Amino acid sequence: MPVVLLTDPIDPAETARLQQVAEVRLLGEAQAGPLEDEIIEANAVIVRRPIPSALLPAATSLRALIRHGVGLDFIPVEAASAAGIAVTNTPDTNAQSVAEHVFGLILGLHRRIARNDRLIRTGEWHTLRAEAPALHEIAGMTLGVIGFGSIGEAVARIGHFGFGMNVMAARQTPRLGPDWVEFSSIREIASLADVLVIACPLTPSTRGIVDARLISAMRKDAIIINAARGAIIDEMALVTALREQRIAGAALDVFSQQPLPEDSPLRSCANLLISPHVAGITCESMRRMSEVAVSDTLLALKGKKPKHLVNFSAWPEIAKRWSDSLKST
Repeated sequence: MPVVLLTDPIDPAETARLQQVAEVRLLGEAQAGPLEDEIIEANAVIVRRPIPSALLPAATSLRALIRHGVGLDFIPVEAASAAGIAVTNTPDTNAQSVAEHVFGLILGLHRRIARNDRLIRTGEWHTLRAEAPALHEIAGMTLGVIGFGSIGEAVARIGHFGFGMNVMAARQTPRLGPDWVEFSSIREIASLADVLVIACPLTPSTRGIVDARLISAMRKDAIIINAARGAIIDEMALVTALREQRIAGAALDVFSQQPLPEDSPLRSCANLLISPHVAGITCESMRRMSEVAVSDTLLALKGKKPKHLVNFSAWPEIAKRWSDSLKST
């Protein structure tokens, strides 16, 4: 039977579907060794953690790296293409989960939900109620979204139709968008937004794009939300802005180093709300991601082109490698 390696657990029903046609191994279980050993024997890997490019040359049986998620920064796509390995992802499967979490963070900051909970347990009551009239509804505020893929659009829809926010967005592709969104430059959006949401993928061009210069263009009463990738924000620039109250606050679900180190200066920022990279993880999104990932894995094991192939320009070489490997067995 072919071998499918799971770097982390996926939906149990989809694991069972895989087990009907393949030997499924899960990193961390007693019968599985370390990644560098298991990837050599694997015919496909369903990926939920970074895959080092140095491991790919020895993985001669590996047909596909199947990203259980959307972001491709976990997979060395160019190295995989050079080795004749297909790369796929699961687009549009976690957008709703991420968008809902984003608004949990927005409301958590604007209505001081975590702070209220923490302080009321230590005896505060009257002070918190006295502060409440200074808080604001988010209806009518300007929501700025950097990145207008499936997640950015889901955030924008909830903001506009659910809360009555005015939406501005920036994206790389020039395609037409909804008429209720004003598309503009990142810098202009940063200068006008009450709430700036990072929803773009991590690429060489977006790494560190939210830097000290961009943050300095923001309004003093604005907040930043990041549920994309930690490295998109210059974290030290953000720490400085928060400590000096150049912006009103920030909420982060992702960090440049994960788990967040104990000595991270982010931990000491009082006007920062943090969560442990869980925005896209719900029962529903895990099921959707697993269904798509397993379906493409099964196609790869059959020698067929995966539906959500990412490195499509390398497909002729990938298909030839798969064909040659079948002839040699």
